[in-house]
Amino acid sequence: MFTEYRAVAPLRVFLVLLFGVLVVFQTMSLPGQFAHMAKESPDMAYLRWPATAVTVFWVLCVQVVIVSTWKLLTLVKKDRIFSEASLVWVDAIVWAIGAAWVVLLAGFLYVGFNADDPGLPLLLFLMLAGVTVLGLLMVVMRALLRQATTLRTDMEAVI
Repeated sequence: MFTEYRAVAPLRVFLVLLFGVLVVFQTMSLPGQFAHMAKESPDMAYLRWPATAVTVFWVLCVQVVIVSTWKLLTLVKKDRIFSEASLVWVDAIVWAIGAAWVVLLAGFLYVGFNADDPGLPLLLFLMLAGVTVLGLLMVVMRALLRQATTLRTDMEAVI
């Protein structure tokens, strides 16, 4: 258990860094990128705001996962990870991944039906498969956490 506690501090540092970089992307880089795209390709300018909204939403989903992970790390540090409180944060992660998956699926379908080149639809399909695996993995991990929480509660009742 000692190694888990030693991993919490560095993980939190990287979560803060990642969250900060994502805020910069959300506020400056992504809107600026799509504004530049609209200027360079006026025939695609109609995609500026939908593309900005979708990518900012995906970043928001990642930020929800980061905040939830932070809260789970707090529970690990307090040795309360096997409690009902942890399931709330795991649910938040599952819902964020699910929301990102739905929007990614919509984007995949839109691009797939309108693409001339198979490159982007294949890339989006690969991303969709990866997010699907991640989401299903989180559902399984949630079930394992639920079982461990139940077992710990039962053990505490016996002791």
